Amino acid sequence: MKWTGADIAKLVITALLITTAIIIASLTVGLDIYNGTRDKGILSFAIVNLAGYLFFLFMPVELAFIYYVSGETNIFLLNIVAIATAIVSECVDYIIGYLFSEKIINNMIGRHRFERAEEEIRKYGNIAIFVFNALPLSSPVISLAAGMLKHRKRDALINTAEGLAFKYIALSCIFG
Repeated sequence: MKWTGADIAKLVITALLITTAIIIASLTVGLDIYNGTRDKGILSFAIVNLAGYLFFLFMPVELAFIYYVSGETNIFLLNIVAIATAIVSECVDYIIGYLFSEKIINNMIGRHRFERAEEEIRKYGNIAIFVFNALPLSSPVISLAAGMLKHRKRDALINTAEGLAFKYIALSCIFG
């Protein structure tokens, strides 16, 4: 297979995004783990959660939440931070999907992932948005697809918030 300029550009962008995710995680949650300061890490968690819900940075945000919720961190505050930062990021994902062309988005996340998310929204609508946010699935891609499909903003926001609240409250009950 011969590498084209587009292939090399995708590889470089992917490497930069992976490096960014690693740096963010290392300088926040990673330092908290290393220093044993889990109980003082709300800001670290907020940064990781905010970045992790952006569709172009894939980070295990649920694992970070479990790490902090199992410590002495105020569970109520942690849930508020988790839900608020996730909603902000998913609104950004929705807006990006709403404003940018399908070709640009396909190049960033891949045609197959977008088509799968688009199919779920077209088939199940608000239920898909809720379920993808309630479970550790790729909810940022669903928000991006909802924006591209010009799904009702209000419905997308409400179902995103409800799904995230369900997920984080459930994780708090299980691991808290």
